This record gives sequence, C-alpha cells and structure tokens, in this order.
Amino acid sequence: MSEKRALITGITGQDGSYLAELLLEKGYKVFGMVRRSSVETLERVEHIRDKIELIQGDLMDQSSLDTAIQDSDPDEVYNLAAQSFVPTSWNQPTMTGEVTGLGATRLLESIRKIKPGARYYQASSSEMFGKVQEVPQKESTPLYPRSPYGVAKVYAHYLTINARESYNLYACSGILFNHESPRRCFEFVTRKITHTAAKIKLGLADELRLGNLDAKRDWGFAGDYVKAMWLMLQQKEAREYVIATGETHSVRAFVEAAFGYVGLDYEKYVKIDPKFFRPAEVDLLVGDPGKAREELGWKTEVDFKSLVEMMVESDLKLLSGK
Repeated sequence: MSEKRALITGITGQDGSYLAELLLEKGYKVFGMVRRSSVETLERVEHIRDKIELIQGDLMDQSSLDTAIQDSDPDEVYNLAAQSFVPTSWNQPTMTGEVTGLGATRLLESIRKIKPGARYYQASSSEMFGKVQEVPQKESTPLYPRSPYGVAKVYAHYLTINARESYNLYACSGILFNHESPRRCFEFVTRKITHTAAKIKLGLADELRLGNLDAKRDWGFAGDYVKAMWLMLQQKEAREYVIATGETHSVRAFVEAAFGYVGLDYEKYVKIDPKFFRPAEVDLLVGDPGKAREELGWKTEVDFKSLVEMMVESDLKLLSGK
C-alpha cells in the first residue's frame, strides 16, 4: 500500500506545523502550500524542512490552487490558511473575506475539478458563535459572528457543507475553540501575555497593556487539536465537530497563571488600554466536545495550567537565548 499524501495550506502557521509533524509520524508524504513572499517565514517548520515538500500557492489565486492540487495529488487536504487575526479583520474586512471565506471556496473548486476523491478538512472557528446563543456551544448551536473574521469563517463553513451535499465530496469542518502553544504568533493575546511576563521577569519590560480582562475563552493546546483534524478525515462519513476542552477561563486568569509561574503579581504590571477592546466583543466561548469524544475518541492531554506554563517557559528560554 502506497503512502498517503496530504496537502496542508497554512503549513507555516502554528496548527500547520503541528499537523505536519503528526502526519509525518504517521508515514504521510506531506506537501505544504506557501505564498510567494519576499520574506521567508519558515521558522515553525525549519526542523522538518527536509521531510516536507513546499508548493507555492495562494488562496486568492484559483490557478495556483489548481496547480497545487495537481502537483500534490493529495488523499487529504487540510485548509488551515486564513487571515486569522480578529482585530485585523475590522481594518481589512474585504481581504479577510477574500482569503478566509472565498479562499476556501476556491480550494474546494480545485478539489472538485481535479481530485474529487480527496478528503477535505476546513478549519472553522468558535468565533462563528460570537454572541453566543447557548452555553456551552455545540455543533447545533446557532451561529452569530461578531467580527468580519467570524463572518468569513461562517461563509467557508457553510460552503464546506454545501460542497459535501451538492457534489458528494468528503468535506468536513472542525469548529475549533481557542488553541495555543509556544508557536502562537506574538500579536495574539495569549502569546503577548506569556512573552511579556517572561520579559518582565528578565528585566526586559516593565508593563503589559491589555484590553478586556473579563472576556472568557475555552483554551486548549494546539498539539492536541491537530489530532482531532486528522481523526475527522479517518471517519466513514464527513461530519462537523466542536473541538474544545469544555472549560472556560478569563483573560485575567490566563494573566494570573502566567505571571504566577514566574513569581510576579500581575496587578503591578498590567495596564488596561482602550485601544485593545474590540468594536463588538465576544464575551464567553466554551465548547461541548462530547460528539468528538464519543465518535472520534478524541480527548485533550494538556490542561489549562500546563499550557500557560509551557508557553511561559518557552518564552523564558527564547529570551534567554537558551
């Protein structure tokens, strides 16, 4: 039996790098789609660079997606690429819609035309729930996005379902709640917190400026969540799954855990800055992963406290040059 082939868009991101590692461990031939850029951003996959094959492509360019599908000839396609930073989506709503929403449409079109037998995973988001209609949120919870990013994700989510029902493609979505790691980008609040806490501990900074400390999220470890992506594409039928821990913690609790790990009182260093508040806030997100646990056999292995400490420890080493 020949090895399975997988194409990952967004392979250079947090989730893409963890997923690539997982698929390599399982014996896959891994292809990663990357945009042509004047600046190379391959640090998250540098350690596996010789084990993966990179293909140039762009979710905003149909012909490049056609070529990526032809060249990789994938059994599985994981669409993890997006304009995924929520604050940017208000400043660049059209671009966010083009990449995050229509990008998924173009990729599904390429699969439909060239490799309809490939199995497709769409990275949906808990931000689709936005102004939540029930607690906890599950697969059947009505969607009420509160940002251009959330709206674009809803579009891609329903396009995935539509492709499955219209063209009989194996196309599914994972509605992933917040998942973090030491590979998270610096502009995201969790990494901003852990990196700044480490800087303050090492005498490299003296304050941390944040917005709404009372917003609550369901935070898990990205390395756990990519396992769920893979499991979804191994099922007999394509379905949607909420992937979450089922626990909620406030931004304040995250800050307290991060600063507590380095022996600091966060209240002495954290300043509230109105510019970091969202135009429309998402106050509470907490997922019900019951369906994923039952049907996929998936579970989390890293708890909230361990996740925060893992990220702070990594930032301490990064800043210390160790």
